[in-house]
Order: sequence, then C-alpha cells, then structure tokens
Amino acid sequence: MASAAEIEKKIVLRSSDGVEFEVEEPTARQSKLIGNMIDDGCAENTIPLFNVDAKTLDKVIEYCRKHAGTTSALGECHNTDKEIESWDAAYIDVDQTILYDILLAANYLDIKALLDLGCEQVANMMKAKRAEEIRKIFKIKNDFTPEEEEKIQMEYPWAFN
Repeated sequence: MASAAEIEKKIVLRSSDGVEFEVEEPTARQSKLIGNMIDDGCAENTIPLFNVDAKTLDKVIEYCRKHAGTTSALGECHNTDKEIESWDAAYIDVDQTILYDILLAANYLDIKALLDLGCEQVANMMKAKRAEEIRKIFKIKNDFTPEEEEKIQMEYPWAFN
C-alpha cells in the first residue's frame, strides 16, 4: 500500500503551448510514458509534453483522474461499475476534432484504456454505414473512378451489403 506521502505527491505536466498542470501521482501514472519517467527519476521538475496542447491535456487529465483508482498499470479495468461506463460514454461523446486530439494524446502518452475508448467511439461512428456515409463523416475524398469502384463492389460484395 502506498504511503500518504506517495499519494500526496504532485507531478507538474507542461503542455506544448506552455500551460502547466499539477496532478496527483496516481493520476499521472495512468500514462505509461509519464509513469516510466517518474520511475526513472525524471519527474522531479516539470515534465514537458511536446505533443499535447493544453486543451487536450486538460481533457486527458480529467479522464485520468476519474480512472486513477479504477485501472491497473496495464490499463485493465477493475471497476465494471455502470457509473464508470456511463461516465466514459459521456466523456468520449465529443466533437470529432476533440476526439482525434484525445486519440493522438492517448497514443503519445501511452494510456491504453483511453486509446481503446477513443477507437471504440470511432468504430461506432462507422458502424452500419455505407462507404459514402463514412467518407462524408470523416471527410475522405473518393479517389476511385466509377469503374474502379464498380470493380471493387463486384470483388467484395459482402462489404457493400
């Protein structure tokens, strides 16, 4: 069990745009990257996070605080409580741009549970949609000629049913 001093230890994170966030160590350890830095003694000062802006880091910290006591270091969820599931669903129901920023930050910071949550949200956005709908949602340009598209539909009919 962690001592009171360890629980109270604060870690300072600096976003790419220079905003500093003071977080509790268990919250910071939700990130495998930051956890490794703490273990290696690199967290005595501010930890710069060059790939995460303040707005996104604030959102990621919100997730990490909520999950600090509910997941293991491997990102396995030990609390299957409906409250956490409901909170996660509301948390990740964000604008597409914010969702992408969260995904990039979760990948960079190595927060597996958050990355999985974001990927699940993207998958749900595509579920039961036709190719044209998916292109519209994700702003993907169709660079197939009509002939190429027809050939693909004939070769892979299961993908278009």
